[in-house]
Amino acid sequence: MGDKVIKFMDTSFRDGFQSVFGARVKTDDFLPAVEASLDAGITHLEAGGGARFQSLFFYCNESAFDMMDRFREKVGPKANLQTLARGINVVALSQQPRDIIDLHAKMFKKHGMTTIRNFDALNDMRNLEYSGERITHHGLKHQIVIAIMDLPPGCTGAHTPEFYMDRLRQILDRGIPFDSICFKDASGTANPNKVYETFKAARKLLGDEPTLWFHTHDTAGVAVTQNMAAINGGATGIDLAKSPCSGGTSQVDILSMWHALKGTGYTLDVDYEKILTASEVFEDAMKDYFIPPEAKMVSPTIPLSPMPGGALTANTMMMRDTGTLHLYPQVIKAMSEVVRLGGFGTSVTPVSQFYFQQAYLNVTQGKWKKINPSYGNMVLGYFGRTPVTPDAEVMRIASEQLEKPVFTKDPLDILEPGIPKAKKILEDNNLPVSEENIFIIASCEQKGLDFLQGNGKEMIRKIEKETEKKAAKPAVASAQPASGPRAYTITVDNKAYNVTVADGTGAIATTPAPVLQAAPVAAPAAGTEVTAPTPGNIVKIDVDEGEAVEEGQTLLVMEAMKMESDVKAPETGTILSIVVNPGDTVQASDVLLTIG
Repeated sequence: MGDKVIKFMDTSFRDGFQSVFGARVKTDDFLPAVEASLDAGITHLEAGGGARFQSLFFYCNESAFDMMDRFREKVGPKANLQTLARGINVVALSQQPRDIIDLHAKMFKKHGMTTIRNFDALNDMRNLEYSGERITHHGLKHQIVIAIMDLPPGCTGAHTPEFYMDRLRQILDRGIPFDSICFKDASGTANPNKVYETFKAARKLLGDEPTLWFHTHDTAGVAVTQNMAAINGGATGIDLAKSPCSGGTSQVDILSMWHALKGTGYTLDVDYEKILTASEVFEDAMKDYFIPPEAKMVSPTIPLSPMPGGALTANTMMMRDTGTLHLYPQVIKAMSEVVRLGGFGTSVTPVSQFYFQQAYLNVTQGKWKKINPSYGNMVLGYFGRTPVTPDAEVMRIASEQLEKPVFTKDPLDILEPGIPKAKKILEDNNLPVSEENIFIIASCEQKGLDFLQGNGKEMIRKIEKETEKKAAKPAVASAQPASGPRAYTITVDNKAYNVTVADGTGAIATTPAPVLQAAPVAAPAAGTEVTAPTPGNIVKIDVDEGEAVEEGQTLLVMEAMKMESDVKAPETGTILSIVVNPGDTVQASDVLLTIG
């Protein structure tokens, strides 16, 4: 009897891109590697969703729907193309109403996807009920997720095998339709023994039939051991990737896992030589892309402050964009407290981003001086129930700053329909009202509108090729003519004199230098300077010079770490000057405009 074959999904072209390149990869560049993967016998591939949906509009200036169409065309009709969804957030960072959740499943089916892996970072199974039903309704396979991780030291009350089995029972009791179940560790921090016990308990509860999948990252350096623990506990399949989008913040490499399984009674159904060839094609396709050093590192501090591999490089890329990468160690350290006091939502998008954003604010503006709206809404219950009740003082501060009470009902019940709002935006901007465009506006907001208007920007980091030839340096002009009199200005006792030395005779003539009047310095414009509260990028400016504004009125919108914030008028007055433009990068305390 031969070894048991463990199935795998190749995550190179979604989570691999997100983990290594911050999700910023152009379709034209990677499609040859997709074809090589198919030639190597790989037919289960991750093809989009998650951060790869927004990133294509935000950073690559191309449509995610076009990318999915081209992906399907390249692999043919039989390949299993899988995407990632975030429950009621689908592929956005904010919650989406029921009509947009339905439209998400409809559009992803239309554009060639086979399976949607669907998770809720809070493990609030109410948030998977409607989305899972719509995924199944539109003819897609639904892989439902229980999100796992290890808590920072000293934290108890959730994220144990018993906690995960309680969530699994909730899925069964609610009758949520699914084709397979995935235990997803986005931060790679779940200790291997807990992974083993979780899969062992799941098999005991479910029996041998259901497909059980395991997903992790190698950020903490234990992913191979985690995969082995999952397999020994009863996992049917695991997620793997190919070089250069493997290891470190990404998934274990296919060949590394194939090697690790030797002699264990398990194997991968691969031809290693063909996988090696596919990896070589992939590496060549990505050779011009900048790989951040942190993408390939094992980070021993990650279990203390669980930052997902797929979010780590996305955040460091954004910090590079805003010139704040030097703050990264402080932000990661601050995350531990933010997680500990935030109710133990799993550190996976969007909650991992809420954690990081709040830690960023705690570092740049002072601890809990400013509550990130998304983090605040999470601790107050507007995204669903957190695994444990968040810290009472943090909840009080969030309620006070956001001017909202604690919420205990179903988040979907308070969301207004999204299709009418998106339609109006398209109509107001004379854009085609298609279902694709409606979904782009709903999930990508202002940046989606920028893309549809042709104002999208490409922000991809590639290695700049330096030319071997250096331009000849221009000759330096002589300070004095080759012949003729030479003139100098000297200062004695704070008085300037012009000195001329005659050519040939050397006779010296000295005269007082004329006193130059300094040009009058313009007095600074009277008024109040409005400065940037944090480092970030200017998204849009809502006022014009000369415009009258009221105290509290939004003047412009800034973005930092995927977090948009309004800069409001500190007083009533008139806009005297605007010194920034949309797209500008600013640092904290930089002047943005002046009110007088």
